[in-house]
Amino acid sequence: MVGLGTPMPSFSLPDTAGRTWSSSYWTESPCLLVVFMCNHCPYVIRVEQQLAELGRDAKQLGFAMVGINSNDVEN
Repeated sequence: MVGLGTPMPSFSLPDTAGRTWSSSYWTESPCLLVVFMCNHCPYVIRVEQQLAELGRDAKQLGFAMVGINSNDVEN
């Protein structure tokens, strides 16, 4: 578990539409919630709607949320 306040490491990852997202995109946010998930995981499937709701709530509260999915988009 990484402690609160730990600086975010730099990263650059593609999304399924071909856009590349970089950690620098979220540097203006006072807080960033990162969710590492897998779209075929039964636990993630079970909480999919709650994660979407959490993302909407985060935006209203002024912080960012990003989901990182380690699945291979082609498989």
